[in-house]
Amino acid sequence: MTAPLLGVNIDHAATLRQVRHAAYPAIKEVVEAAEAGGADFITAHLREDRRHIQDADVPAIMAASGTWLNLEIAAVPAMVEAACGWQPKSVCLVPERREELTTEGGLDVKGAAAAPAQAAAAALRAAGIEVSVFVDPDPEQIDAAAGAGADAVEIHTGAYANAANEEAAAREYALVAAAAAHGRAKGLTVNVGHGLTLANVGRLRQLDFIVEYNIGHSIICDALFCGLPQAVGRMRKALGL
Repeated sequence: MTAPLLGVNIDHAATLRQVRHAAYPAIKEVVEAAEAGGADFITAHLREDRRHIQDADVPAIMAASGTWLNLEIAAVPAMVEAACGWQPKSVCLVPERREELTTEGGLDVKGAAAAPAQAAAAALRAAGIEVSVFVDPDPEQIDAAAGAGADAVEIHTGAYANAANEEAAAREYALVAAAAAHGRAKGLTVNVGHGLTLANVGRLRQLDFIVEYNIGHSIICDALFCGLPQAVGRMRKALGL
């Protein structure tokens, strides 16, 4: 069994900077600290509203990183064109609503909704960029992501992470597990992310074919108390890495 990879999402380090429009914390130092703690790669979401990560941060992350960048973007032409210019190793297509606090669910890529993802995936793959799609734990969405040309799916774990009790958590975990197995059977790389913490990530390790865990908010919160390298290390330990 190959050990999974931990991608540290640094969006909320940028959030701290943007609430004051300050120059700190410097993205370069955030990347270096995350990787010092054992981040296998860096994830960042360049939103259309630019509420945290900014355009200039993307090349800065890539320059500072000793690993690689997984860039999250909306499946819209302007963002795809920018990503093709920057050439990160991978891009994850995600949904966006300007009024949301954070990504609220997976990207709908079924039926008529598939066209933007198909166009984005084609352009990104032509530029040599690996493409994943952030989807709910729904086999039909996974089939649609494969049909759209994705190399991977990232299964949205928010409902599992936010479950009100153990019964609900077990039910949501079963949905994630079934969706992950379906993605694997389709020949897709299967990743997971959203809402994962030290307290809830361990159960997902039963799914030994998950390739990447993308975790950010809880690590940044933990870092307030112990420092970013230590917070990343604590998450690695929770993952059994």
